[in-house]
Amino acid sequence: MLTGALSVFARDGYARASIDVIAAAAGVSTRTLYNHFGDKAGLFQAVIQASATSVAAAQLAIVETHLTEITDLESDLVAFGIAWRTPIPDFAEHSALVRQVNAEAGHIPQDAIDAWQEAGPLAVRRAIADRFAAFAADGLLTIDDPMVAALHFSQLISGSNPSYRGGPTPDLADTVRTGVHAFLHGYAG
Repeated sequence: MLTGALSVFARDGYARASIDVIAAAAGVSTRTLYNHFGDKAGLFQAVIQASATSVAAAQLAIVETHLTEITDLESDLVAFGIAWRTPIPDFAEHSALVRQVNAEAGHIPQDAIDAWQEAGPLAVRRAIADRFAAFAADGLLTIDDPMVAALHFSQLISGSNPSYRGGPTPDLADTVRTGVHAFLHGYAG
């Protein structure tokens, strides 16, 4: 049921998705959906939370792979940033769902957005913050608030995407290298 609902929500968004279409995509009756999830808001929350949990697990593995043993902080942060920001093809529907959420956040129940944030982005940010706190304890970084530092890191390596306005897509590696350089300028120990 969640897989069918994810496909519909990712394609149509929350407001335009209908329970009838979701039920057809999931191969169940609308009554089955209502019995399991209560209403469309409950279904959406279950979908985005489950999807975010799966994506977070993959991203937490990237954190573990790249930020456990540091040999050269800048190089290791660049390698991590590139791996973290490279889209994972298995999660294309989740990425589409996040774009839908960003486009219509005012029409989505706040509980669903909070559940998504807790299961996905905040779980990953906490893991990065934990690593940054360890780097600070080792004298590699100077950090007052590891969660803020993790947020800054994320924002700096994300860059802007002028392709939304018809411009060229920036090179991921260049964006990450530049972002890591700026991050270390502010946080290097």
